[in-house]
Amino acid sequence: METIKIVGVKRADFGKKESKHIRKEGMIPCTIYGRGETVHFSVDAKAVKPLIYTPQSYLVEFDIEGQKEVGVMREVQYHPVKDNVLHIDFYHVVPGKPISIDVPVRLTGNSEGVKQGGKLILSKRKVRISATMENLPDEIVVDVTTLGLGKSIFVGDLQYDNITLLTPASTAVCAVKMTRAARGAAAAAAE
Repeated sequence: METIKIVGVKRADFGKKESKHIRKEGMIPCTIYGRGETVHFSVDAKAVKPLIYTPQSYLVEFDIEGQKEVGVMREVQYHPVKDNVLHIDFYHVVPGKPISIDVPVRLTGNSEGVKQGGKLILSKRKVRISATMENLPDEIVVDVTTLGLGKSIFVGDLQYDNITLLTPASTAVCAVKMTRAARGAAAAAAE
């Protein structure tokens, strides 16, 4: 999985007043937890833009005043009106210990159903998986070559080595829907 490096500054004071002061300086208050200790810090708002405004998932290497931390983004809180980032939570990543993360789905191949006039629809853009840091993929690749007209691929149909899929098995990942043109062609062929 791709890694982004971010420099952070430790926070000593907490609360609404201190967080408001941090945001006025163009920083975002953050926490990283999950290894027994919680580290409170702040990062430059511009440094986290490539992490937040993307469909990709990343490992994040922090340098918090000399202290090295590795984590994944767990939750982002936004302002209800202005939509700017108020707070970010990260989760520690420990080598050899599985973590759960949402990973984007990429479809490959030319579906049989699309060749017959259907429309390929991606229903689930991200799938939650569990894997160790060494086995985390950048994306989940789904081959749709054999997908027929009116058929779907579900999370339960997918299998990958060293990865556990946590999204419910009954969740549809993609489907080939019949279009009006395909229905008309099928009706004309039936007559």
